[in-house]
Amino acid sequence: MAADAAGTVEIRGALARLRRATGLPVAFGGLVEPGRQRMRISEFSGAAGLALRGLAVTSGNGLGGKAVALARPCAVTDYSLSRQISHEYDAAVAQEGLRSVLAIPVVVRRRVRGVLYGALRTAQPLGDRTLTAAVQAARDVEQALVVGDEARDLLTAAAPGTAGAGPGADTGPGAGAGAGWEQVREAHTALRALAPRIADPALRAELLEVCGLLASRPAERSAGQPVALAPRELDVLTWVAAGATNAAAAERLGLRPETVKGYLRSAMRRLGARTRGEAVVAARRAGLLP
Repeated sequence: MAADAAGTVEIRGALARLRRATGLPVAFGGLVEPGRQRMRISEFSGAAGLALRGLAVTSGNGLGGKAVALARPCAVTDYSLSRQISHEYDAAVAQEGLRSVLAIPVVVRRRVRGVLYGALRTAQPLGDRTLTAAVQAARDVEQALVVGDEARDLLTAAAPGTAGAGPGADTGPGAGAGAGWEQVREAHTALRALAPRIADPALRAELLEVCGLLASRPAERSAGQPVALAPRELDVLTWVAAGATNAAAAERLGLRPETVKGYLRSAMRRLGARTRGEAVVAARRAGLLP
C-alpha cells in the first residue's frame, strides 16, 4: 500500500477515536498533497452531506490552511464570523452546518502531513479537554506515520541486498560472516521490531515477507522436517541473535521478561538447542535468521 493510502487509513481511524474521546458530532480530515502547499479533505465521521468532500484547502486559507501554515492547532468559536481566519470555504462549511471548529495539524519530521478537524453545529467554546483529546488523536497519527516511514526506509535499504543475500548467495563457508551480512542481520532485526507496530496489514505483511527474504539461506540440515517457529518465538530469537538480554528483548517487544523466557524456551525446544547460542545457530542453519 502506498504511503498516502496508509496515511489515509490512519486519518480515518483517528477521526473515529477523536469523536469517541470528545463527543464532537463531526470530524473530518485529510493529507497534505505531496509537493504541494495544500491538503485535501477526504475522510469524514458524522458528516451530514458532501459539501466538504474532496475540498482542497490551501496553506494559509481558512482554519485548516492556517493550521498547515503555522503547524499548530487552531480553533474558532463561530467559523463564519471569525476574524482570525480567511473565509474562502464559508459556503461549504455553512452547507454542512458547522459553527465551532478546531483543526489539528499532523506534523512528522517538522513537516505537516495532514489535518484533523472536529466541529460542533453550535457556536460555543470547545474547551481545553476537547482540544487535548484532539491533539492526542493527531499525535497517534504522527507516530503511526513515523513508523510507516521507517518501515519503508528499511524496505528500500534492504531491497538492494536482498538479491545477493537470498538463496544461492551463501555459497562458501565464510559467506555471511562479513560486514555485508551483518548489515543484513541488522536490517532483519529492525524490520521484525517494526512489524508489530504497523497498523496497515498490507505494509505489515510486506515487512514480514522481506524479513523472510533476508533470512532465506540454503538450509544446512541434511534430514528431518523443516523447523517452523511461531512469529513471537522468531521475534524473541531475532533479538537474542542481536545480543539482547531477555529484559531488553521484552522492552523492545512490549512483553514481560517471563513471557520472553517462555518463547525462548519454546524456540529452543523446536530447534533442538540447549542454549541461546545454539538456538541462534540452529535458526540460521534452518534459514529462519540471516
